[in-house]
Amino acid sequence: MAKILIIDDERGIRNTLREVLADEGYEVEVAENGKQGLEMAQAKSYDLIYSDIKMPEMDGLEVLSKISEFRAQNSDSFESIECPIVMISGHGDIETAVQALKMGAYDFLLKPLDLNRILITTKNALETKNLKQETKQLRKKVATKGPQMIGESAAIQRVRDIIDKVAPTEARVLITGPNGTGKEVVAHLIHEHSARANGPMVEVNCAAIPSELIESELFGHMKGSFTGAVKDRAGKFEQADGGTLFLDEIGDMSLAAQTKVLRALQESEITRVGSDKAIKVNVRVLAATNKDLAKEIAEGNFREDLFHRLNVIPIHVPSLNERIEDIPLLVEYFTGMICAEQGIAVKSFEPAAIKALQQKEWTGNIRQLRNVVERLIILAGPKITAADVELYA
Repeated sequence: MAKILIIDDERGIRNTLREVLADEGYEVEVAENGKQGLEMAQAKSYDLIYSDIKMPEMDGLEVLSKISEFRAQNSDSFESIECPIVMISGHGDIETAVQALKMGAYDFLLKPLDLNRILITTKNALETKNLKQETKQLRKKVATKGPQMIGESAAIQRVRDIIDKVAPTEARVLITGPNGTGKEVVAHLIHEHSARANGPMVEVNCAAIPSELIESELFGHMKGSFTGAVKDRAGKFEQADGGTLFLDEIGDMSLAAQTKVLRALQESEITRVGSDKAIKVNVRVLAATNKDLAKEIAEGNFREDLFHRLNVIPIHVPSLNERIEDIPLLVEYFTGMICAEQGIAVKSFEPAAIKALQQKEWTGNIRQLRNVVERLIILAGPKITAADVELYA
């Protein structure tokens, strides 16, 4: 349901617009002056804003100007004002209309308002917003190469086979394996081959978020619920609605957060920090860890019931030492990628150099191999030898 904010000092205009738009199924809130409207736009997320121009305390053009400043300076922090803004005026001033449009207004409407025009403008503005979001997502996908699983070993083929079977389903997946093996690649491949591929793929590194903030990060919070909560904020579960939520390093999540995640999985709903209102979410959860969760359960660090909720389909990603026959293909892949990034001619590895790499111990797995290949490309000559591997790897 789209959320619309109406900013107008005339009560009659506010009430009429609210009733007309609410009858169309929109969620509508109102502000009686520009200052209040700007505060509401900063505190909540809206899909469309209607603002009068002539108002006391702060006129509509000043509201528009401040929103434009927020867009330029705080694009990541002020999601609420990344929305079309339609200006309303009781004066047919062409210069004012042109100024508003130059400042970023979506449209300019004159009073008395034509209610049919309001409905058409609302529909078009919301469609434009959605189209821009879809275009942005498509550009992001085009700009970055999708995840690839390189290798032909039996160990990696087993992982591919499980991905092919589980991806089209709604089953939860627990991905295990040492650091640097590519667990996040497995998660992305599952999402991209699922029925949710057109929905969002939201990632959370549970180990990177302080325990006191993990609940807010996952479930969102309400303005004023804790120090620093200056506005309502949707959490990762809400952001992933209709798509996939990837909980990386879930073995590092606090027990308190585990309890809430379990409830979210059981009931398909979450509650923001500082609120008592349940919000329904439609999310497929994938999780990953480098820890032995059976051991963590025995030591009281991980909930057994959550483990069983997540571990519907287990996928273990093998270490590089378990698939050294894939090293030639991985080296070829990384060489092409790194040479393109560095803007240099593609270098080659002598067979003896590849053999030397296969004989090494890869405690850092794929991530370590990529770093070594990059180091060799930068420091060695056009043809990389076994001596280069001995010297730099």
